[in-house]
Amino acid sequence: MNTQTERIQTVVIGAGQAGLSVGYYLARRGTPFVILDAHQRVGDSWRKRWDSLRLFTAARFDGLVGMPSPASRYTFPTKNEMGDYLAAYAERFQLPVRTGVKVEKLSREGSRYIVSAGQQRFEAEHVVIAMATYQEPRVPAFARDLVPQIVQFHSVEYRNPSQLKEGAVLIVGVGNSGAEIALELARAGHQIWLSGRDTGHVPFRIDGPARYLVFPFLLRVVFHRLLTVQTPIGRKIRTKMLTQGGPLIRVKPKDLADVGVQRVPRVEGVENGRPVLTDGRGLDVANVIWCTGFHPGHSWIDLPVFGSDGEPRHERGVVTSEPGLYFVGRHFIYSASSTMIHGVGRDAEHVVKTIAARTAEAGERVAPGMRRETEARI
Repeated sequence: MNTQTERIQTVVIGAGQAGLSVGYYLARRGTPFVILDAHQRVGDSWRKRWDSLRLFTAARFDGLVGMPSPASRYTFPTKNEMGDYLAAYAERFQLPVRTGVKVEKLSREGSRYIVSAGQQRFEAEHVVIAMATYQEPRVPAFARDLVPQIVQFHSVEYRNPSQLKEGAVLIVGVGNSGAEIALELARAGHQIWLSGRDTGHVPFRIDGPARYLVFPFLLRVVFHRLLTVQTPIGRKIRTKMLTQGGPLIRVKPKDLADVGVQRVPRVEGVENGRPVLTDGRGLDVANVIWCTGFHPGHSWIDLPVFGSDGEPRHERGVVTSEPGLYFVGRHFIYSASSTMIHGVGRDAEHVVKTIAARTAEAGERVAPGMRRETEARI
């Protein structure tokens, strides 16, 4: 097996909104870089979610820097519209995205980072990990003990009600995904048991009058400027956001009750092939959907950059212990808006400014001939 090695100044891993935002700022500075993404098309991370998904933010907040969303300002784009927007964004700014490239390992050799992806190997001075923490579905170990007649899968695999058998459905996890899937399946005629603790809910309708004033204030002022790592309340909220589920945004408890969704305690295990709750009840269901979150998927990063809590040690996305390594697109990199489409650009710009400053300080220069050769390969 022949491994092809390519040397380039900056490698960005991930071509979602975070990676494309980083690419936009790198391109403006004329920095040699490449963006790697495991999907076959830019935007597939959105297209592969469930069919009825819509964004929680109105289109006026769903554009990346330099290109507004084409959707009507106060509508909520679908997941396919968002995926197509990201593809159009990459094309408009001619960002060097390589799709179908799954990064398998990130390590260091001397002063350079090594990014390994199958038979491809990249050597870089700077690596930006522009990926959210939704990488590996988390399912309890006892799930394997359910009888095979029960249809079960993680929410990441859910597309629409046709995937389920007739009969009752247990949805484990009361985050936004669990609540929205529960509502859709109940309307499709399934009896729904929704298991988990109440995480609270936004006390207004995001698609009602609040979309014109209240929600914009929350997005622009509260999430983007007030709740940051530089404010006491921001640091307090950050701890909760990283360890607990957030409130329901679109679905309200009344919506669930109105369609007959029954709230039940946490699932404790399995007895006789059936799920059992903490109150001792066993549920006779035909389907189980695990809306139980994700592992961050860090196993491919072979660098000592994570703390005991599993989070990377960084300052605004800049890893101080590994000069040249950066994170963008994770929860609360700098503020509550760090994973939001309208907020990720600020983190991306900060990281790119750091890359530029470090490059200048180190006196890194790419000879014209080398730059042309590198750009030709991209």
